Amino acid sequence: MLSLSRPSAELFVPDGVETGAALDRTTHLAIGAHADDLEFMAAHGILECFQQPAAWFGGVVVTDGAGSPRDFDYADHDDRAMQQVRRAEQKKAASIGEYSFQALLDHPSSAVKSAGSSKVTNDLRLILERVRPRVVYTHNLADKHDTHVAVALRAIAALRALPAAERPQRVIGCEVWRDLDWLCDADKVSMPLEPRREALLAALIGVFDSQIAGGKRYDLACAGRRRAHATFYDSHETDRNAGLIFGMDLTALLEGGDAVAHVRAHIRRFEDDVVARIARFS
Repeated sequence: MLSLSRPSAELFVPDGVETGAALDRTTHLAIGAHADDLEFMAAHGILECFQQPAAWFGGVVVTDGAGSPRDFDYADHDDRAMQQVRRAEQKKAASIGEYSFQALLDHPSSAVKSAGSSKVTNDLRLILERVRPRVVYTHNLADKHDTHVAVALRAIAALRALPAAERPQRVIGCEVWRDLDWLCDADKVSMPLEPRREALLAALIGVFDSQIAGGKRYDLACAGRRRAHATFYDSHETDRNAGLIFGMDLTALLEGGDAVAHVRAHIRRFEDDVVARIARFS
């Protein structure tokens, strides 16, 4: 169906429909670096599609997960064993979230971070050409994890390679290894999370036992961040949401432009906002 570059790459369809049909029905697509990134950053898209017959969420995990931290029950796992565990966990998350499909591209992080390698970009382009999603979620360009930023850049390059008519309506860079609460409110893509789906969100993150029991309490951290965003978003309003995820709008970059300039403009607007507020009361 798709000639992906890695022999170990896999397309998993939780409900067992034919792969082509699963790709065709997908409306929301998330492109993340590692197993569990999608559930952290693109929960809004997962919830928008959950049990909605006209909307389907698809996930793409780019790397093989070999370099993940490990402790306790997983301390003796070598890289190959961790890859297998994390792949199985990602499939469980796709089943719980009723994803349309889950792609596991299985690239080493070193290949993703190599600007001279075209294989990652080509794989993403093949998926995007076939799926033609309305919305794409990926990492934000101000993330502090090198592989996350590299994945975002490869995703943007793949999207730019598409004809204009086949590009998504919106591309959102989401937070994982750096919050986006520093963005000016006008620059934030605010993605509310339904309180009635809190159990589903907890299950989606909790399935990644190799990371949580392995020494990283992502389950608590994600829930706390989302709740904090909802409470601290507006000082003069009562909480309107049980959780918020913030994103950076990357859609303009599909038409060209420089990624550094795009982020720098956000930073400068933040700087101007802080300086102006101090000046008003000095």
